[in-house]
Amino acid sequence: MKHKQKRFMFLLAMVFALSTWLTACGGEGGSASNQESNSSSGKSASANNAAVNQTDDSQPDLSQEVKLKMLMIGGKPADYDEVFGELNQLLKEKINATVEAEFLDWADWSQKYPLKFAANENFDIAYTANWAYYNDQARKGGFVELTEDLLQKYAPLTWEAMPEFAWQQAGVDGKLYMVPNNNNEVTDKVVLIREDLRKKYHLEPVNSPETYSAYVKTIAAGEQGISGFGAKPADGWKWHELDQILLEQQNNWNLIDYSIPFAYKLDDEKGQVFNVYDTPEFSQLLAYYKDLAVNKVWSKNIVSNKNDTWQDMKAGKTASYAQNLGTLAFNLAEMRRDKPEYEVAIVDLTPDKKKIGAISTQNGMAVHAGSKNVERSLMLIDLLQNDKEIHDLTMYGIAGKHYEPSGDDKYTPGPSSESYTGFSNWGWNSLLNRKDASYPVEADQILEGWMDKVYHFPLETFVFDDTHVKNEVANVGNVMLRYAIPLEYGLIDDLDKGQAELIKQLEAAGIDTIRQELQSQIDAFLANQ
Repeated sequence: MKHKQKRFMFLLAMVFALSTWLTACGGEGGSASNQESNSSSGKSASANNAAVNQTDDSQPDLSQEVKLKMLMIGGKPADYDEVFGELNQLLKEKINATVEAEFLDWADWSQKYPLKFAANENFDIAYTANWAYYNDQARKGGFVELTEDLLQKYAPLTWEAMPEFAWQQAGVDGKLYMVPNNNNEVTDKVVLIREDLRKKYHLEPVNSPETYSAYVKTIAAGEQGISGFGAKPADGWKWHELDQILLEQQNNWNLIDYSIPFAYKLDDEKGQVFNVYDTPEFSQLLAYYKDLAVNKVWSKNIVSNKNDTWQDMKAGKTASYAQNLGTLAFNLAEMRRDKPEYEVAIVDLTPDKKKIGAISTQNGMAVHAGSKNVERSLMLIDLLQNDKEIHDLTMYGIAGKHYEPSGDDKYTPGPSSESYTGFSNWGWNSLLNRKDASYPVEADQILEGWMDKVYHFPLETFVFDDTHVKNEVANVGNVMLRYAIPLEYGLIDDLDKGQAELIKQLEAAGIDTIRQELQSQIDAFLANQ
């Protein structure tokens, strides 16, 4: 009964509505009801038009072709014109734009890059990184601030794919100026050894500072013309090339900046900095290094060495050297290809320690503050990082010439691979990156084992601004080269006296002034977290 009543009421309402509509349509044009109806129709039409306009506004306007300019670091590839010619055909179809790249050669990019911004030259997009002026230019107003609305509208693929922590890491003073790369990396260093020589002397597997010491001392004693460890201090690096492993990683420390000797403990929520040269851990490491030097693990002339350590190892002149995992993985593959008689292996001397992931600003792309094409620039960056066809083309070149695709995620170098390489296209590293098919399985296994040990800490994204202490930083750097390097490579007989002299010289150079400025910045950074 209730259902019948409801149906009757519904039909009655429909009849009433229909009669009202007929009356309005048949009435005289000047009637009040007709004027009201026209008024309502006008409002409805306006609302509909507004809705259409709102929908249109939600889509980027691609009606006008745009020519973009991109600033890259590195030498211009020989086949740039050919690759970017194909890229521009794709971009014309997808976003009605083309792009031209300018390349700042590795020899002088660090001088030219900031000048481009200072002169407000005409370009739209720039490669940037935590080591390539990102924080500096962000604070100087060199980049466009990237809001959530801008990214969601013009870089939706990137917005969806990028982990939240990557956006957070890219922030500068609470604002975002970079589309960071989206690629998992770990910054820990490892060591490449001659595994055939380890086996020859029946040594234990190398997996700790102790087993490594036994290995390099045995090789130095038993193999004529082969040094146990290779390094090139003469290139101006202010640290022993095993320090990142045996000082930082071994003690779960993080150095603030490699130009100054300050670190903090990874799990210290207060971020209290200390001079690593004035610690018991450093004193113990000096004794370790001195033992290696006495046993002729490296030459007495090592501090003046400028040789390429990898080429020395490949030539059979040295039995180990330290580098990041990715570099050593390619070294291993190269050795297997070119010198199969040498068996090499990658070893982790701190396997049970915390691992530090490369922050997202290791590579990235930013929009120049002077760009008149911000929206289209973001659309290009979005495609570079997330469109498979464009990503493959810009990362590896032309299939069949510069590379040979192997499935969806691997490749082998093509006959002209050297004609498209050597510049900062890692600015759009992403989950679409292919891996060289020759990349060693054991390197992947090491990385997989590390991922569970990656430690995120409060000061992970902190960057020291040395504006107010530039002179002191320069003076301290000179002291490190003059006093710390010979001490660490075992060239000073009295370690205690040498360490005391190093600390004395650092104090004279103004290290306490740096400490105060540094701690002040850290305290402020943590307070704003």
